[in-house]
Amino acid sequence: MGELIVIRHGQTAWSLSGQHAGRTDVPLTGAGEEAARALAPKLADRRFVAVFSSPLSRAMRTAELAGLTGAEADPDLVEWDYGGYEGLTAEQIRATRPGWDLWRDGVAPGDAGHPGEELRQVAARVDAALDRIRPLLSDGDVAVVAHGHLARVLTVRWLGLDARESRLLGHPHPGTLGVLDAEDGQPFISAWNVRP
Repeated sequence: MGELIVIRHGQTAWSLSGQHAGRTDVPLTGAGEEAARALAPKLADRRFVAVFSSPLSRAMRTAELAGLTGAEADPDLVEWDYGGYEGLTAEQIRATRPGWDLWRDGVAPGDAGHPGEELRQVAARVDAALDRIRPLLSDGDVAVVAHGHLARVLTVRWLGLDARESRLLGHPHPGTLGVLDAEDGQPFISAWNVRP
């Protein structure tokens, strides 16, 4: 059985500032492009039977620079829709909502372009993607290029855990990868937050 390689896109101006970038299509910085290129040697020896990416440019560009040709854009892999918190940092949110925690409290509704999403909706999208990915792993490795919170939800759903348990995983740094595997039918995390 192959492994599922989960890659967080490279650095953007918003990931650097700590702003929540859900559906806003923020491009990679120069450092983000360098980090994506640096992933290529780590991925070069793998035989990928499929590569899926969030359709946002920061993820698609990361896939391209990392040498993952032919990445298929999958809307189920787009980042959490942060609604009214789009573009804000956690500190800015907590200034108006003390003690706020994304995993417990969710997001505030936003405008038509960013209506917001509940965690259960993010988990449902991830489950749909995993349902398509799991059968492919019998033929080799699969890569997913996505976003920080989405990667955490995908990982805990891989493990069969409730999406709220995503809080237990450290936030993956931009331009890093994780490896999800299974042994005797039991899913596990083989690596997490690996820098090039």
